[in-house]
Amino acid sequence: MSTTPAPQALDRCPRCGQAFHCGVQDSHCDCQTLTLTPALRAELAQRWPGACLCLRCLRELSTGQVPPA
Repeated sequence: MSTTPAPQALDRCPRCGQAFHCGVQDSHCDCQTLTLTPALRAELAQRWPGACLCLRCLRELSTGQVPPA
């Protein structure tokens, strides 16, 4: 019997396409360390309903950097 943990399923960021693991269902995700304005949260929910974005994209968006075309 193997005691190696099963690999975590990867999500794909709808903004950049990068594979990442969303840890919010694991009770903690690095995205929870970011401060996103209510306006940005609303925009993200409207633009990508029900989707998680990778930490890199969330950081870029939270600092006002222009999203990729």
